[in-house]
Amino acid sequence: MSQADPDGGSDRLAPVLRTVRAGNGFEEALEQILQVVRLGLVPGGERLPAERELAQRLGISRVTLREVLKVLQDQGLVESRRGRYGGTFVRLRPEATGATGEAELRRRVEGVDIEDVLRFREVLEVGAAGLCAAHGLSAGQAGRLRAALAGTQDAPLTEYRRLDTLLHLTLAELCGSPTLTAQYAAVRSTVNDLLDCIPLLVRNLEHSQAQHAALVEAVLAGDAEGAREAMREHCAGTGALLRGFLT
Repeated sequence: MSQADPDGGSDRLAPVLRTVRAGNGFEEALEQILQVVRLGLVPGGERLPAERELAQRLGISRVTLREVLKVLQDQGLVESRRGRYGGTFVRLRPEATGATGEAELRRRVEGVDIEDVLRFREVLEVGAAGLCAAHGLSAGQAGRLRAALAGTQDAPLTEYRRLDTLLHLTLAELCGSPTLTAQYAAVRSTVNDLLDCIPLLVRNLEHSQAQHAALVEAVLAGDAEGAREAMREHCAGTGALLRGFLT
């Protein structure tokens, strides 16, 4: 996978992968590759970048990277394949074929302050939408945003949440703040762990898609207040859905 171009490019891992800090190389590399897997930036069945590229992008040795990949393999998240077309592949998760249920949702929520997570997500997303609209997007960036929206519109149910995540990550990345993008990737990973337990509801997806279209239209029109309001409403819908299954 190539590095991103000045407009954000086609590097789908750019919102997550970055050089780790000295002293915490193993832990931070593990966190980032976990986010890549949980956010669906590399879908189940597809191969992670080659070890040399991953190690270079993370700023760690290949020995450390192999230790990270061993942990992920032990957790059943990736698998190693040998041969000419070998490498490290992301394994399909049970959630990819359907919801895991309310019991699992409640178990996962036990270790999460869901209200804090939802508020933080809203702050980041509303801010990113407003920044994109206020500062404007280049032609290349606008094309990326439109393509991400189109991906969600054509997505089969089994791929919807992954492509929905990519749309939101694209918007976060285009706002121009790498710090905000990294924070959003982390909080979205937590949200996805919860959403994976909830069934995909066609009525909800139709409503969500209408909100996505309004959001993108506002951003491309330079309507910062409209973009912020569209995103605020969209985040509120996700929060209401999660609370509804927990009530």
